[in-house]
Amino acid sequence: MADPHQPDFGLAGKTVLITGASRGIGRAIAEGCWRSGADLLLGVRDKASVADIVAGAQAAGRRALALRMDVGTLAEIRNAVAEGHKAMGRIDVLVNNVGIGTEAPPEDVTEEDFDQTVNVNLKGTFFVSQTVGRLMIAQGGGRIVNISSQAGTVALHKESIYCMTKAAINHLTRCLAFEWARHKINVNSVGPTFIWTDGTRPYLSEAKYHDATLNHIPLGRIGDPIDVVGAVIFLASPAAGLITGANLLIDGGWSLG
Repeated sequence: MADPHQPDFGLAGKTVLITGASRGIGRAIAEGCWRSGADLLLGVRDKASVADIVAGAQAAGRRALALRMDVGTLAEIRNAVAEGHKAMGRIDVLVNNVGIGTEAPPEDVTEEDFDQTVNVNLKGTFFVSQTVGRLMIAQGGGRIVNISSQAGTVALHKESIYCMTKAAINHLTRCLAFEWARHKINVNSVGPTFIWTDGTRPYLSEAKYHDATLNHIPLGRIGDPIDVVGAVIFLASPAAGLITGANLLIDGGWSLG
């Protein structure tokens, strides 16, 4: 029985669906969620890429299933969510993690880059939310956590389209929170700064790039995936029950300048 005097930060008994769980922040979130007691649904393009996460979760007594899901294709979203829901019986938490970005000055952005970034980052986030949201409405509630970025709040060099989509995700978060509060669905987002991942390591390992980045972060360090994991688990947990429509910046103070 929950202690009314102690916040509950656990996810025991919850089923969490995470998109883009094969690497980087998504992989770290998946690991953190099962270690916090959750069962896992992992939406990925290659199911073999998360075989070790599935095995680790199952060895700890959790249920875990990889789902083939390209968030740029509505049919795949719907098929994957239906498969996951049938296997688990419910989806309590959705983490919209998938995101891409192409670096280019705005005068050089191609239509292909524009369409692909919007399709994955914004359209994908919306339709995964819609598909899972319908199930959450039917079951009487749930949590959605969108992985946004500090780029949704501040401008970044050569990242105009990426920044645009993340700003849109921040407002989509507020809109869905407003629409679905009556269904007891909490919708929030988190906005990380630069995080050490396989994708960012080649850039951040260059001294000039690293130092220039660090100059924007008052707390004086690049983020680690666990910094994002903690925020996501908090927003997915009972402890955040009265929080909805918020964007929690994990930026070390970047946006303060």
